[in-house]
Amino acid sequence: MSYLSYQFYVTPPEPGSEILMALISDFGFESFDFNETGFTAYIKEESLANVDLSNLSFEDFTFMYDIQKIPLTNWNAEWEKNFEPVSVDDLLYIRAPFHEPNKNVKHEIVIMPKMSFGTGHHQTTRLVCKAMFETDFKSKRVLDMGCGTGILAILAEFLGARDILAIDIDEWSVENSIENCETNNCKNISIKKGDVDALESEKPFDIIIANINKNILKTQLPTYSKKLITGGKLFLSGFFTTDVDELKEVSEKLQVKFISSKKENEWAMMMLEKN
Repeated sequence: MSYLSYQFYVTPPEPGSEILMALISDFGFESFDFNETGFTAYIKEESLANVDLSNLSFEDFTFMYDIQKIPLTNWNAEWEKNFEPVSVDDLLYIRAPFHEPNKNVKHEIVIMPKMSFGTGHHQTTRLVCKAMFETDFKSKRVLDMGCGTGILAILAEFLGARDILAIDIDEWSVENSIENCETNNCKNISIKKGDVDALESEKPFDIIIANINKNILKTQLPTYSKKLITGGKLFLSGFFTTDVDELKEVSEKLQVKFISSKKENEWAMMMLEKN
């Protein structure tokens, strides 16, 4: 499997890099690395047909990019050199197997960082994790939509969920989530490759977590509402603080009311409840 790297040069880098990254995530890019001039995005060569940057233009920033083909690489070794543990207050510590354990937190998740999105470093993942600690997961049926590395599904089990379904459209993410669930001795998580259509035959959920991006969330919100029990909780993230009002408006039309939100820098998450 060959990958390409797109080096994006963004002027000014902030907040332009985050805005551009959020938009192109729909094209099939799997991982992003920020740097001083912008960011690098990685994509499978077979997904290039989905990439169309020709119509992207912005008033507040400009961008250019270079493309390079990446030689066959031992990704585990590369990530091991660069991956740092992630702390979510004193509640959660996300680390790789080659890091020392941290006994000063309530929960610790061990993941093997690969090309999957969702290593815990992104603000949206941390925001959702914080909100999850404020919610009762005991004996709940939970959906983690767009599971990435499986961190949120794993945390749901640690918090007492009895029946968890984790779904991702990307085969790499599915394989990595399975590996990470095994590493963390999870017994209540089922992992499935697919999109929102995979929910058609599923029973309703007590809690749905979707950390994706604004456009996909808007498209999938009707299904979330349909598959959420009355009084069920919905966690949304993967968007900017400026998108909150738009998502609130869409949700209210679907009888899903806004409860609260959290933000970190330009990123936000929302907690909602089915009427």
